Amino acid sequence: MLKSLFNWKVLLNLVVAIGVFVGLVWLTFRWLEYHTNHGQEIPVPNVVNKSVHDAVKILDDTGLEYEVDSANYDPKYRPFQVLQVYPAPGSRVKDGRTVTLKVNPRTWAPIAVPNVINKYSGLAFQRLDQVGLKIGDTIYEPSIQKDALLRILYKGNAVNPGTRLPRFSTIDVVVGSGPMRNISIPNVVGLTVKEARAVITKSMFEVGLVEHEDGSNDESDIIYYQDPAAGDVRDQGMQIDLWASKKTPAELRAKVEQLNSIYRMKVDTSLPPVRYEEVHSEPSYEAPAVPAPRRETPKPEVPKTEAPKTQTTAVKPAASTTEKPKTSAANGTHAAPTNNTAKPAASTTTQQPAQKPKAKKVVVE
Repeated sequence: MLKSLFNWKVLLNLVVAIGVFVGLVWLTFRWLEYHTNHGQEIPVPNVVNKSVHDAVKILDDTGLEYEVDSANYDPKYRPFQVLQVYPAPGSRVKDGRTVTLKVNPRTWAPIAVPNVINKYSGLAFQRLDQVGLKIGDTIYEPSIQKDALLRILYKGNAVNPGTRLPRFSTIDVVVGSGPMRNISIPNVVGLTVKEARAVITKSMFEVGLVEHEDGSNDESDIIYYQDPAAGDVRDQGMQIDLWASKKTPAELRAKVEQLNSIYRMKVDTSLPPVRYEEVHSEPSYEAPAVPAPRRETPKPEVPKTEAPKTQTTAVKPAASTTEKPKTSAANGTHAAPTNNTAKPAASTTTQQPAQKPKAKKVVVE
């Protein structure tokens, strides 16, 4: 078996196989060098801070491919200025290699206008600032929606919610200042319903009830009556009711008089107006009244009865005594015999105080 391996034919076949293999490997690498331009590298030119047009022209001259990508807008750099290059400038790349350019956009990325119409102005301003829109002029316009945002203006033109504007754009806003007072109501009698709507809206009023005589909704019917009447003054936003017909107002005179009796109240102004006159009076000062002294009437004093005192001397066995005077318990005076025929004493307004009785001396012999 070993002899068969070292046979010259086997060795020849082995040498031929090795030669074929080496040749194939060499041809493969040569083909790869030719296909990939091995050894032919091109340095990436430095196009940073150049405009994108100049950078593209330089890359075309060097045989490099390019790809432009926009970065976030930076106001510190010029629009369309190259901010970054990949691979980095000075790197050696193959011919036909793609180079990526980061370019500053012309302006901010557009944003959608938020829906803040008819919203309170304070909240609307906050929402607009959050999305990156700057508030320029604030225009106040008469409206029944006081302090509500009515319109958004960009460069003088009204924009609807959802419109895309560049970020940090300056916009103007229209805000309601409240309804106007005492506006004269226009005369729409004789106009069609369509024309009356336009006139009423232009005068800052609203169309209320529209009653057609034949029950239709034809906008070409003629207005023959309106309430409130033309010339009256109302506040902005008030409703005006209309009555329309295909006939002229002259043909509906009876209907007009009937409506006048309902909606037109006559005020009696025959009485003269009341006149008010100003009366100028000087203030008078009165001295405070001094109260009069109070006069007190003395109260009658009831006399006190005292028993008479007796003096005693030497008493003898036989003695005679006198009776003590009897006093009246009513008035403290001596009791006197009553006389039935005596007239009653006249009553007096004042009663004199009774005098005290004097005690008598009693002598005992």
